[in-house]
Amino acid sequence: MERTSKQKLAFSLFMFGTIGIFVRHIPLPSSVIAVARGVIGTLFLLLYLRRKRQSLSVADIRRNGRLLLLSGVCIGVNWILLFEAYRHTTVAIATLCYYMAPVFVILASAFLFREKLTPLKGLCLAGALLGMLLVSGVLQNGFAASSDATGILLGLGAAALYASVILLNKYLKDISAMDATIVQLGASAVVLFPYILITENLSAMALSPAAAVLLATVGILHTGITYVLYFGSMQVLKAQTVALYSYIDPLVAILLSALLLKEPLGAVGIVGAVLILGSTLLSEASEGRRS
Repeated sequence: MERTSKQKLAFSLFMFGTIGIFVRHIPLPSSVIAVARGVIGTLFLLLYLRRKRQSLSVADIRRNGRLLLLSGVCIGVNWILLFEAYRHTTVAIATLCYYMAPVFVILASAFLFREKLTPLKGLCLAGALLGMLLVSGVLQNGFAASSDATGILLGLGAAALYASVILLNKYLKDISAMDATIVQLGASAVVLFPYILITENLSAMALSPAAAVLLATVGILHTGITYVLYFGSMQVLKAQTVALYSYIDPLVAILLSALLLKEPLGAVGIVGAVLILGSTLLSEASEGRRS
């Protein structure tokens, strides 16, 4: 049982690491891709529940309605920023920026939940921030001169919003992860749909068969199927195991960025990547031991 769950978790995280490659080749605005992902993912998860003869808990959803709506909006905007980051910098750098989310959570938790900022956490924060500076190229070229500046800011913005989702989820009470995810995905699509109606000319958009397949893959495989596998494995595995496996995602993204898109990080970038991922891994591992 545990071995199967680990395989499911590893596969889901591997697929999360490939999403940047797919998004890069979809010729649609990031906001449209985000809404499509939310709609397709929501429908897939609802069909999954129906096939399992399970249903959403209306009472649980109502009790957490405002938080689910707010976190859903954060998820939607977070996707838009992340997808835009993929277009303005390398997939590897965008992914590493996104993995600054745990750093933002640690900083926010110190203020919101009065969680003690231990020396180890402080060291991890410093390591992650130094890694971010190395990856961004700021220390070598200066921020204004960096060709990746826009992508880096978008990636960090996405990380901040994802951190907000993590923090908001701490306030959810008595609701399953699947129910919460379905409502959040649906809310992200519903709230962002008026935005794309105002900002985009949908009638003028053309989607080739190949692009349609890529978009469907992002919605069905990268959202629906991977979420089912991810949350299913989380119910069996320890939180520390899930945290350790989560680093499959950025490692896959970095490798594919170099191999398929010819976007290598370079020696300094690799050192920065090790600092970011190593620092967040150490912080999460220490949390797992303490809990």
